[in-house]
Amino acid sequence: VQLQASGGGLVQAGGSLRLSCAASGNIFNINAMGWYRQAPGKLRELVATITSGDTTNYADSVKGRFTISRGSAKNTVSLQMDSLKPEDTAIYYCAADRWPDARYWGQGTQVTVSS
Repeated sequence: VQLQASGGGLVQAGGSLRLSCAASGNIFNINAMGWYRQAPGKLRELVATITSGDTTNYADSVKGRFTISRGSAKNTVSLQMDSLKPEDTAIYYCAADRWPDARYWGQGTQVTVSS
């Protein structure tokens, strides 16, 4: 499975950005996709995930500000990020989970929120 992420960039606090990710290759049995992020000096953390049944899960720090969704093709996922804060600054990684226990990562895209 290959994951190609796009979006990201530099935005002022309070602004919005949208990240997109498309999965290709052996996408059979992908049961969830999502976004993780890693800030300098910190561990990678979950941001949001969505299952093949459209069940979503969000980190407490982004609830109410970020929205994850899947495209009609089901091999794409987007993350709408609103009301961005400087602490959202990180490299964001797209991930896909394929049954039974494989996880694939995209290349990462930088999100920088200035105060």
